[in-house]
Amino acid sequence: MTATKKINEGSVVLWICRIFVGVLFIFSGLIKANDPLGFSYKLQEYFEVFHITFLNNLAVSLAIFLCALEMFFGFALLIGVRGKQVAWGLLLLIVFFSFLTFYSAYFKVVQTCGCFGDAIVLTPWQSFSKDLILLLLILVIFKQKDAIKPLFKPKAEKNIAIVAIIVSFGVGFYTYNFLPVMDFLPYKVGANIPDEMKTPPGAMPDEFELTYSLKNKKTGETKVMTDKEYLKTGIWKDNNWAIVGDPTNKLIKRGFHPKIQDLNINDASGNSYTDALLANPYYNVFIVAYNLDKTNVNAMRNLNAMAIDLKENYNSRVVLLTSNSPKDAEAFSKANHLVSEIFYADEVPLKSMVRANPGVLLMKGGTIINKWHYHTVPTYDNLVKQYLQHP
Repeated sequence: MTATKKINEGSVVLWICRIFVGVLFIFSGLIKANDPLGFSYKLQEYFEVFHITFLNNLAVSLAIFLCALEMFFGFALLIGVRGKQVAWGLLLLIVFFSFLTFYSAYFKVVQTCGCFGDAIVLTPWQSFSKDLILLLLILVIFKQKDAIKPLFKPKAEKNIAIVAIIVSFGVGFYTYNFLPVMDFLPYKVGANIPDEMKTPPGAMPDEFELTYSLKNKKTGETKVMTDKEYLKTGIWKDNNWAIVGDPTNKLIKRGFHPKIQDLNINDASGNSYTDALLANPYYNVFIVAYNLDKTNVNAMRNLNAMAIDLKENYNSRVVLLTSNSPKDAEAFSKANHLVSEIFYADEVPLKSMVRANPGVLLMKGGTIINKWHYHTVPTYDNLVKQYLQHP
């Protein structure tokens, strides 16, 4: 094999690795940047695992930065900008991500890594396997980093890099302030919440396997058997064999699970209002503020003004959903003269309902007609014109 042929083959392999890694990094960063607030919640899970919760207030900024970094590194790799530095950055990133996914999988601490947001949900072991493949490809790139040449002239390269940085950060800032462009959560516009909470007749449940640890009283021999083997072999009839410890229950086949499983809306006394609120056949408004301590107070006051007009002119039901305690919620309501009825739910489904604090859902018969970030809520007149005048 000639030296030229070896160089050409090495160049082809390098380009294959560059294209695969670059495209995947851009896709991964972009899909997470579509929902940086959701990614920040995932980061907070990791902060809790590693006992660094003092970083929680930086979670959103870190989420936007990491998404932008992934997108920029992927794009820079494809066009050959700063080849050596990008190769180092990719290697450090993938080693860091591999550690996190392995830790999550081995110690079972964070059950979904958030690698592709809520668009593609991977188990920790799937995420770790994906990172190992990427690590191998990036090692090939790192080994040949000196061979990465820019596709454009220096001046054009600089301008393209600046645009790439602006776009990479801009996507995250935009979606954080104006909701995700694509909503992969069960509370998307058009979804009927009661339907998403139902299990259809005949749906297969989860399938579990029970495992026993057995020990022979005479010989000391030990065995591990499934519940089916335990019954089939008839070993349970032999008094010499005894079950040691508690049996383990392992999920072997996942059955049907409704998209929404954890939504329970209660009043201050703990009475359930989930069905009553979702069954409302008329236009009604849910103001969702999962944490009133961190909500935008000015936005809440503006929404309250709209709520007053809706109640007076259209007798529309306007409710505030929060995870705060009744005592704190009532104090907040009194301080800001809120007219909305207050109901309570766990913060996890409230965070999924709308990626804003506060956010607004326009409901009808349990269906989400539309939803808005507090930055994009339509004016009262526009809301009436578009929806309420055409019931």
